[in-house]
Amino acid sequence: MTIRLTLTVLTAGLMQVHAQTPLAIDEYQVKAVFLFNFAKFVEWPATAFKSANEPIRICLLGQNPFGSSLEDAVRGKSVGSRSFELREVSNAQEACKCHILFVRASQKKGLRLLLGDLKECSVLTVGETEDFTSNGGIINFKLEDSRIRVEIDRGAAERAKLRVSSKLLSLAHTLKR
Repeated sequence: MTIRLTLTVLTAGLMQVHAQTPLAIDEYQVKAVFLFNFAKFVEWPATAFKSANEPIRICLLGQNPFGSSLEDAVRGKSVGSRSFELREVSNAQEACKCHILFVRASQKKGLRLLLGDLKECSVLTVGETEDFTSNGGIINFKLEDSRIRVEIDRGAAERAKLRVSSKLLSLAHTLKR
């Protein structure tokens, strides 16, 4: 299923993020806005947060491809009472303290082991490789016809104790493993 509706919704966010910049929007600017919006459409168990206003931690594994786009997308924003915090991580132990983990394509080596180590953590894993969901990831970005599409493994989300909104599921290609 296409994500045209999501792109329409995200356009407002992208215009807000880049209102000062007349440059064309690139792939990672779009992915940054998606990461922010995923936080609106995913529900974590209460145990994933230490307090009611603990920030949502978005973590990056691998070299940062976003430049300042991810920081721009979340700056000054919140979901409910939760603001955002960005971190770079280098292993599963650090990643288990995240709420959203973006795994760069360059981290493909060892991906299955990493995702296996995270299956007991309530971390929304997001990747960008062909086999991300088949290795245990929850959301995968796919570039098709110059459009970013989203693939969601509902079974992986359930195992991580995450509830993905039906609105997000309706806009994505969903798998149930």
